[in-house]
Amino acid sequence: MKKGFTLIEILVYVGVMVIILMTVSSFFLWTNRLNTKTKVMNETIYNVRRAMEIMTYEIKSAEGVYTPTSVFSSNEGQLSLQTTRYLPEGENKTYIDFYVCEYRLCLKKEDQDPIVLTSDNVQVNVLAFHYIATTSTAPSIQINLKVDYNAPTNKPEHQASVNTTSTASLRSY
Repeated sequence: MKKGFTLIEILVYVGVMVIILMTVSSFFLWTNRLNTKTKVMNETIYNVRRAMEIMTYEIKSAEGVYTPTSVFSSNEGQLSLQTTRYLPEGENKTYIDFYVCEYRLCLKKEDQDPIVLTSDNVQVNVLAFHYIATTSTAPSIQINLKVDYNAPTNKPEHQASVNTTSTASLRSY
């Protein structure tokens, strides 16, 4: 009597191992894609949240809107604010601007280089400001912001887009 495996037993063993390996590798690929998608979404959401917080804070702290350089109701808008924050020496008021520079959100303080508020991993595709003037209260600024992840590939796990709207009122009128 010979001891060993028959050809059919070896083929069944190999077939079962292939199925198990394919299942395990598919699971690892799926979790890797899910992890990548989560990182991409978190990065995009973080950039939007941070940008909106900074803009609404500056609007609420501003003395007024400087309309000659502000661009309202455009997807590539600009908001210029008159403020008493960041005063240059000897001045009693200054101006700050929010605008898109090379697909990134920038804050420019008067006589200074722009400060980039969003990371290289995302791009701002819509930055629209709407001036809401009222007679009894301080004017408000509505901000529409759309940020997309700057995807290195067209893979679905590298795609993320966040579109948000917020409104902030100036502190004084």
